[in-house]
Amino acid sequence: MKIQFLGATREVTGSKHLITTDSGHTILLDCGMYQGKGMETDAANRDLGFDPKTLDCVVLSHAHIDHSGLIPYIVKMGFTGDIYCTPATRDLCALMLTDTAFIQEQDVRMYNKKIDRQNPHKEKGKKYFVEPLYNQNDVNRAMKHFVTYSYDRRFRLFDDVLLTFTNSGHMLGGAICSLEIYEKPTPNPSLKGGEKNFPLGEEEGEAKVWKRVTYTGDIGRPHSHILPSPQLFPQCDYLICESTYGDRLHDEELVTEEMLLGVVEDTCVYRKGQLLIPSFSVGRTQEIVYVLNQLYNDGRLPQIPVYVDSPMSTNATQIFRMYPDILSDEVRDTMQFDPDPFGFNTLRYITDIRESKALNHKDEPCIIISASGMLEAGRIKHHVANHISDPRCTILIVGYCEPTTLGARIQQPGLQWISIFGLDRRIKAQITKIEGFSGHGDYKEMIDYLTRSLQVEGVKRTFVVHGDEAATEAYKGHLHDAGFRNISIPEKGETVEL
Repeated sequence: MKIQFLGATREVTGSKHLITTDSGHTILLDCGMYQGKGMETDAANRDLGFDPKTLDCVVLSHAHIDHSGLIPYIVKMGFTGDIYCTPATRDLCALMLTDTAFIQEQDVRMYNKKIDRQNPHKEKGKKYFVEPLYNQNDVNRAMKHFVTYSYDRRFRLFDDVLLTFTNSGHMLGGAICSLEIYEKPTPNPSLKGGEKNFPLGEEEGEAKVWKRVTYTGDIGRPHSHILPSPQLFPQCDYLICESTYGDRLHDEELVTEEMLLGVVEDTCVYRKGQLLIPSFSVGRTQEIVYVLNQLYNDGRLPQIPVYVDSPMSTNATQIFRMYPDILSDEVRDTMQFDPDPFGFNTLRYITDIRESKALNHKDEPCIIISASGMLEAGRIKHHVANHISDPRCTILIVGYCEPTTLGARIQQPGLQWISIFGLDRRIKAQITKIEGFSGHGDYKEMIDYLTRSLQVEGVKRTFVVHGDEAATEAYKGHLHDAGFRNISIPEKGETVEL
């Protein structure tokens, strides 16, 4: 058996890891898109590193686009196999991949207009324009390939491959993927002729062994408002582990609710301004809404309008409502007296673009939660452009922002001016950050989770993926301190025999 690492190697997007078994089966762990640099990532996304026509199946850990975003593309390029995931992951993919197809078509349209302006005298026959990786029709075709299984159900991919999903606590439907692959053992040259060359306890003629490979996808936090803690997963021989926060520690989770309330009161009560919260549509938005719902139920939330201004967030919240059985105990306890933990009297979900634009003309104190979380696009970018020069207002960052994004740039200490939509704007609004809403475990939380799930001495080899250079190197050291050995940080395209 061999594993080829095709993405998320020393970086945090584009997760793709290809397993080829001795019997010739090809299994792709995740099929993620490279994100964060617009059209600059187009070439990387088109260069898969494998032929989709020869791929047998995909095992999908969760619906985030850096793990699922190229699924319609491989279907377009000839993939005909099954895509295995949990039911919630399938439902979220239908929503998120549709949105990604729409964004791609917009990006390509703008890029082609720019190229057209730059090449007024086009050379005949030369191709200048690009096409989207995929469109809505490709998404529709891809969704027909999804096959879903619930958590903790051991099922068969092939005669010699078993798979179990365990709740990772990272996002709704997110899973640790535990594979058991039945293969021939490596010959032992020290054995003399006539001696058994197969594992102790197996009958003669059955000289095969189970090799257990676990892929973590992304690991959640032990304390989330809306998701359960990551559940313990089966022992493995080989571990492929994420390292997004491999060099960082989170603030104490307990302060998050009080910190959010403090920002709301300071902005909306004392300064009579508007609180703008850039937030990812799936997961982060629902957690913030849930916390506000709890504050409302406790009578602590000021009586001000709260708007979730995002069609995708609205649809995603509907999916969360469909799966109360895989939400946290806290949410289920709340539902005993509050049937909708993602809604309260002063909250409105906005999908109509006219209503969204009307928010820009409101002068009353309110909270506006809208995508995107890094302020690179979407309705929130317009809200920020209209309010960043108002000293009464606050822009609250609730998650990680890539260094090149607008969300990261506005956090630079002492920054007085920022360009948004090509216009320089004076920064007078308060810029604040709360990190407690992160969906990724920090290095201590991940190490604790791994050591509770595994007998560390039984793990033959560990591969550290899905983290930038500093995070992977730091996490490798933390794993070693915890007793893990034979730890590797693979390079893109590297193939390892197991």
